[in-house]
Amino acid sequence: MAGSQEIRSKIKSVQNTRKITKAMEMVAASKMRKAQDRMRAARPYAEKIRRLAANLSQANVTEYRHAFLARNKVEVIRRVGLIVVTTDKGLCGGLNTNILRMGLNAMRHWEADGATDIRVTCIGNKGLGFMQRMGANVVSQITGLGDAPHIEKLVGPIKVMIDAFRAGELDAVHIAYTRFINTMKQEPVIEALLPLSGERMGTPERDWDYLYEPDAQTVIDELLLRYIEALIYQGVAENLASEQSARMVAMKAATDNAGSVIKELQLVYNKARQAAITTEISEIVGGAAAIAG
Repeated sequence: MAGSQEIRSKIKSVQNTRKITKAMEMVAASKMRKAQDRMRAARPYAEKIRRLAANLSQANVTEYRHAFLARNKVEVIRRVGLIVVTTDKGLCGGLNTNILRMGLNAMRHWEADGATDIRVTCIGNKGLGFMQRMGANVVSQITGLGDAPHIEKLVGPIKVMIDAFRAGELDAVHIAYTRFINTMKQEPVIEALLPLSGERMGTPERDWDYLYEPDAQTVIDELLLRYIEALIYQGVAENLASEQSARMVAMKAATDNAGSVIKELQLVYNKARQAAITTEISEIVGGAAAIAG
C-alpha cells in the first residue's frame, strides 16, 4: 500500500484538477448561452433568405439561369467538395471525433461510387489537423474564429469551393457540421449544399414571378451567394453552440469523476493511516511488555 504522504499528494493533485475542470465548466456554460443566442438570432435571416431562394428557384426567369440552379442531377458524382466544420480546441467530448468519422466515411463512400476528385475546406483547427494527417486534398482553411465568428472571415475559404462549383470543376458540394439539438444532445450531419435543390430550399407556397432591377443576373447572383453564405454561417453557429454544450457536459463529468477519485483516495489514506497507528500501538505494547518482563 502506498505511504500516507504519497496518497496525500495524489489527493491534492486531483483536487487541483477538479478546480480547473469546474472553472472550465462554468466558463463553457456562460459561452454556451451566448452561442445559443447567436445561433437563434441567425435563424430568422437564414429562414427568410431560404424562402426567397425557394421562390426564386421556381420563378419563371427566361433571361437568366444561375449555375447553382441550372445544373441537372449528375448520375455519377466524380468531383465532390466537402466543407468540414469542427472546433479549434479540444476537451469537448466526442464532438469532433463523431463529425470527422462521418466525414471520412462519406469520402470513402464517394470514392467507392467512383469519385476521383474530393476537395476539402476545413473550418476549425481540429478538422484541419485530421484531414492533413489523412492526406486529404485541403484546398482552403480557416482557424481561430473565436467565440463570435463573423461571416467576413468565412467568405474567403468558402469562396474557393463556390468558385470551383461555378466553374464546373465540382459536381456537388456538401457541408459537415454538428447540429445543436439541446444541451445534452448534438447531432453530426452532412448536408448537400450545391447544387441547390428543392429538398434543401423547400417548396414555395405559390408560384412567383418577379420584375428585376437592375437586371435578373445581378439580383440572382447576389441573392443565391448570400443564401449559400447564410447556410454555412448557420452551420458554424450551430457547431459553436454544440461545442460549448459538449464542453460543459464533459467538464461536469470530469469534475464529478474527480470527486469520486478523491473519495476513494481518502478511504485508502484513512486505511493506511489506521494501519500505521495500529502498528505503532503494537510496537509500544510489545516494548512495554518486554520491559515489564
